[in-house]
Amino acid sequence: MSVRRFDRLLVAAAVIGAVSLVGTSAPASAQGQGPQDPKQQEQKKQQELKKQQGQKKQEEQKKEQEAKRQQRLPQQQQQQLIDQQQQRLVQYRDQLDQQQRLSSQQGVQLQQQRRMAQYGVQQQYTARLREQQRRIPNTRDYDYWGDPYFYTPPSYRYSRGGRYYQTNEYGASVLRQAVNYGYEEGFWAGRADREDRWAFNYRDSYAYQDGIYGYGGFYIDRADYNHYFREGFRRGYEDAYYGRYRYGEYATGRPSVLGTVLSVILSLEPLR
Repeated sequence: MSVRRFDRLLVAAAVIGAVSLVGTSAPASAQGQGPQDPKQQEQKKQQELKKQQGQKKQEEQKKEQEAKRQQRLPQQQQQQLIDQQQQRLVQYRDQLDQQQRLSSQQGVQLQQQRRMAQYGVQQQYTARLREQQRRIPNTRDYDYWGDPYFYTPPSYRYSRGGRYYQTNEYGASVLRQAVNYGYEEGFWAGRADREDRWAFNYRDSYAYQDGIYGYGGFYIDRADYNHYFREGFRRGYEDAYYGRYRYGEYATGRPSVLGTVLSVILSLEPLR
């Protein structure tokens, strides 16, 4: 046999051997791999489920943001609300100045009546009013167009004096604040009258007559704030004067109105 023929035979044998190996061998990663562990399968399912839930939540958030963007009030209506707000702030500043003069007069009267506990409460209330007045923003510097209250449509309605009014969540928050502040101030006034052995009379309290602590002059009319502040005040006064907690509770050194009572006082009705 010639050398050349022998070489050809060797090459053919090598090719046949390689083909045999390819047909019979399995990938390294598949060798020795048995059925997947049920725990691993369950973990994989849970991970996939969480991923799907996360994607769904993101899509819902995007839809919600888009819906809110589309529900913005027209620019003309926003301007009307801004004009009303600027007038409201001017009136609010004037009233604060007037109420502080009345506070001085009533302070003298309380001292003459020897109602020293009530006098102390009244002085503290007046001091908080002065601090509140210093925090009123300058109308020229305030970013009205960036404040969401002025472009968010109404979402609630409430009734006062036989008439219905509408507001959004930002205005509703101020109404809740009015009741809460009113209850707290009424509580201090009621406890003071009890300490002074004075007759039950919440209407005689300076804070009740004033009715604007915590207001700030924003989002709702002063008359609305006054009304709900006084609704909270008389309940707080009654609880403290009689030493009970029918309308609120006393926790962490501060009185607060019960959530159920707050809901009944406001009776906010969702518009949608």
